[in-house]
Amino acid sequence: MKQRFIKDYNTKHISPKFFYSQQQQKFLRIKVNQVRYEDNVTDLFTRSLFKSTFEKHVKNIGLLKLFEIS
Repeated sequence: MKQRFIKDYNTKHISPKFFYSQQQQKFLRIKVNQVRYEDNVTDLFTRSLFKSTFEKHVKNIGLLKLFEIS
């Protein structure tokens, strides 16, 4: 079976390593799920958030305050 890469005229300057996840998804080796904005805990590390959203994400990933540890 001939392997087809996700590449065309508009993407020829992009390194093939950046297409790895798309190829794996195509071959059904990985499954990509969409995460709603409100549930995306990675926002905690990548952008400024409202206090309520920040506290919700901190709770969801299990972070503790120092005084809660002792």
